[in-house]
Amino acid sequence: MSAKIIWIINQYAGSPNHGMEFRHYYLAKELVNAGNKVLIISGSYSHLYKQQPEIKGDFTFEEIIGVNYCWVKVPTYERSTSIARFKNMLKFMFMLNKFPLEKFEKPDAIIVSSPSLFPIVRAKKWAIKFKAKLIFEVRDIWPLTLQNLAGISTVHPLIVFMKWFEKFAYKNCDKIVSVLPGAHLHVKTYGIHEEKITCIPNGIDLEEVAHPEQLDNSVNEKIPFGKFIVGYAGSIGVSNALDSFIEAAVKFNENKEIVFVIFGNGAEKEKLMKMAIGCNAILFFEPVKKEQFQSLLNRFDICYIGWKKESLYRFGISANKIFDYLFAAKPIIHSVDAYNDPVNDAKAGISVPPENVDAIVEAVLKIASMSIEQRAELGKNGREYVLAHHTYKALVEKYLQLI
Repeated sequence: MSAKIIWIINQYAGSPNHGMEFRHYYLAKELVNAGNKVLIISGSYSHLYKQQPEIKGDFTFEEIIGVNYCWVKVPTYERSTSIARFKNMLKFMFMLNKFPLEKFEKPDAIIVSSPSLFPIVRAKKWAIKFKAKLIFEVRDIWPLTLQNLAGISTVHPLIVFMKWFEKFAYKNCDKIVSVLPGAHLHVKTYGIHEEKITCIPNGIDLEEVAHPEQLDNSVNEKIPFGKFIVGYAGSIGVSNALDSFIEAAVKFNENKEIVFVIFGNGAEKEKLMKMAIGCNAILFFEPVKKEQFQSLLNRFDICYIGWKKESLYRFGISANKIFDYLFAAKPIIHSVDAYNDPVNDAKAGISVPPENVDAIVEAVLKIASMSIEQRAELGKNGREYVLAHHTYKALVEKYLQLI
C-alpha cells in the first residue's frame, strides 16, 4: 500500500505533552510508523488539556514524536458547558477559512472528528479541491449527546443549528467511522445506508502500556497495603455515574479489609467527597500521569467503571479506560446497560445494571471471595481480548483500508 498524506481535524486532539484527548495522537503515531504523513489540526485551548500549547500567532506548527500539529488560535472558556465553549467551536470553524494550505502537501484523506461538527463544511471544500477522501468520525453523537445529558429540547435553536451540520456531514462524507458499534442505528435515521459506516473503536498504545513509568512513592505509600482495593481512575463527571460507587463504598464502612479508591478530577469530585464524609472505606486522590496509569492499576484488585442509566448508550460505548483496564489484567466491575459490553465479551469480570448500588456491592464481594487463581483468569481473559482486538496498530489497518 502506497504512503498516504492524512489530515485529521479534531478541535480537541491532544498529545503526550498536552494531555487529553489521545486517540488521534495514537492513530497518527501508528500511521507515521507505517510510512504515512499525518497533520493533526487542533485548537489552542481545551478544558481537557493539562498544559495548553504555546501559541505564536493564528496558526502554530509543532512536531511531536514524528506527528505534525497545527494549533489553531481559539478563545478560552471556563466551563465545558458554557456558551463560551460554543463560541470557541465557532471560532475554530471560522479560523479554518484562513488556514495556510500552501504550507502543506495536498492530503489523500481528511478525517473530521466529533464532537465538534462545524469543521465539516470547510473540510468538504478541501476534499473537493484536493480530490481527497473525506471521512467523518463519530465519537460522541452530537447534538444528541448534548440533548440527552443536558436536557435540551429538540427545537432549541442551538440543536437545530448543530443538526444541520450533522446531516451535512453524513450526506457529504465518503465514509463514516464511529467508535460506537451501534452508531449505525442513529445514522440510518438520516437515510444513510449501513454500508457507509465502519466501527473503529478506541484501544491501547501497546508501547505505552507495556512499559509504564513507576508510580511515585508519595502516591504508592498512600494506597493501603494489605487491603483489597476496588479502584476507579479517570474523569469525575456526571456521565461516570460515581454516585453509585460512593454509595457502595459506604456499605463497606465497617469492613476493615476492602477499600475503595478514586483517582481523578472533574466537576463532580467535590460533590462525591461530600457524599463520602464519615466513610472510612473510600479514599480520593489526584490523577496520576498517563505514563504511570498501568502502574496504578497494578495496585488495584478490582477496576471499576460505571455509566448512567441513559438511553444514549443504546448506540454503544468505547471508553479508553475500559481498554486500559483490560490490559492491566485485573478483574473489572462494569456497571452498564449499552449496545455493547467489552468486559462481558472478554469474560474479564462482572457486569451489573447501571446505578445499582446493591449489584455493585454483590459483585465486589463475589470477586473478593474468589481465589487468586480465579481472579488471575479473569485478568488473563481481559488482556488477551484487548491484544487481539484493540491495539492502535490493528485499528490503523482498518483506517488505511478505508483510505
